Amino acid sequence: MASSSMSSHGSGSWTAKQNKVFEMALAVFDKDTPDRWHNVAKAVGGKTAEEVKEHFQILVEDVKHIESGRVPYPKYRTSA
Repeated sequence: MASSSMSSHGSGSWTAKQNKVFEMALAVFDKDTPDRWHNVAKAVGGKTAEEVKEHFQILVEDVKHIESGRVPYPKYRTSA
């Protein structure tokens, strides 16, 4: 769900690589980091601070939907 809802909002398209760098940057620049969104945008490249902040807010909403049970967990095959 995360990828489909993120692409339907105004933050434009994000590549898989940008999403991975975004996730890594969030771990480096936590909520107490001054200029957090500017730093994350710089790490991602090609995105503004406002775009990465919006991308994060969409991610938070997606996680809330998943945790509230509105989105089913995927069924993974177990290895034998």
